[in-house]
Amino acid sequence: MTQRKTIEGRAALIVIDIQASTFIDMSSDRAIANMPGYRDRMLAARALVDAAHETGVPVIFIQEIHRADGIDFGRELDGDEDVHCLDNDPRTEIAFDEMGYRSGDYIVPKRRYSAFFGTDLEILLRGLKVETLLLCGGLTDVCVHYTFVDGHQWDYHCRVAEDCVGGSSIEAHEASLRAMEYLQTGAVQPRDTLIAAMRATSGA
Repeated sequence: MTQRKTIEGRAALIVIDIQASTFIDMSSDRAIANMPGYRDRMLAARALVDAAHETGVPVIFIQEIHRADGIDFGRELDGDEDVHCLDNDPRTEIAFDEMGYRSGDYIVPKRRYSAFFGTDLEILLRGLKVETLLLCGGLTDVCVHYTFVDGHQWDYHCRVAEDCVGGSSIEAHEASLRAMEYLQTGAVQPRDTLIAAMRATSGA
């Protein structure tokens, strides 16, 4: 099997659902379960954002957001998840300060798990002429995984920063990383490898 480069063509950093709730709600009883160390893994993604800004890689923040009346949840509450990410809740905002958001970064709101489903992400990526998606955020086994799969099916090269994603549990996190690596050999990489690839591609 041909080993692809870490970044093929132009890359974009996709920051998935790193929202204010991660840093506001310190309760162990949350609307969505998080694996131990989840918050620290989200904070670690800041280095990816900084490197993307440094090297001219577009940064796209994905924001899960639902209408306050819950009309757009669909089947999302049929499993383990409780009501979350309402549009009238300050915890739903992107974690602007923690993630080093800058003017010129993009925000794509979504109503479902995949960042592609019912959003303009595909149009944005085509406009940016992106070929490789660098993924970080949460949850590894839900929104990261489903975004990865849709990116794969749209023929993007997908890379996930294994130390900058967190799952609903350690077991689910690890299983999803294996599933993504199954789809694209070399997909799962440490943060430092992705940062080095961004710098090498830009000549920085």
